[in-house]
Amino acid sequence: MADEPETVAFLGPKASYTHQATLTTFPTLPASHLHPQPTIADVFTAVQSATTTHGVVPFENSTNGSVVSTLDLFADLRAQHPDILVCGEIYVPVRHCLVGHLPPGWAGPQITTHDDGTATPTRSAPHPSRPRATPLADLSRVKKLYSHPQAWGQCNAFLATYLKGVERIDVSSTSRAAEIAKADGSGESAAVSSEIAAGMHGLGFLARGIQDAEDNETRFFVLRRAGGDLLTHPSGEAGGAQEATHPKWKTLVGFTVDH
Repeated sequence: MADEPETVAFLGPKASYTHQATLTTFPTLPASHLHPQPTIADVFTAVQSATTTHGVVPFENSTNGSVVSTLDLFADLRAQHPDILVCGEIYVPVRHCLVGHLPPGWAGPQITTHDDGTATPTRSAPHPSRPRATPLADLSRVKKLYSHPQAWGQCNAFLATYLKGVERIDVSSTSRAAEIAKADGSGESAAVSSEIAAGMHGLGFLARGIQDAEDNETRFFVLRRAGGDLLTHPSGEAGGAQEATHPKWKTLVGFTVDH
């Protein structure tokens, strides 16, 4: 395994937050060694089958909590990924944007709104928080919103204020959401995605920084197979011989209960 070149599977497509985490962790790997996957389960499968030496998956967000699908895969109730281990972690700041096709004749962020910036109170949320951002363009054309399920909870104040009642459609990643919005030339589709994804797909910014918390960030795990090489750390420390005694390990305990 020591001579095997490092290859990495990550939740794609390119420009996803997981892709950003992968580039941060493996900055010297050529693009041909990075393999985007359509789902988190596919990342686990790529590492388990030794198709790649490592994988990168989202684990939890500081605003919206755990990524449930990743937890389910670690639980591995069907014993499909028995050799998966965590060998590293990365924290990535998450700054969401509302992206899509800008209205015809758009001349810049000069939108006048009569909204006071507060979502409508409900029984479950009698005192809704005010969003941190305001729209940069007219949102009246938007009929469908696409994003990863985690993003809705991270941008609740903005969405509840300016896009209340608009249909929300879950997709596999925020970068996939940008792809879908790009394909809809009518301008009726928008995505909660990243600045990088917007730039890659040539989309306009309908709003920037729409996450509820300024310090919003997501924790990602680096995966490998049991018996494989450890992740090389910036200090140069690596190698299977250190697995039992490495002084910088964190303990991660997972368990399931009957219910």
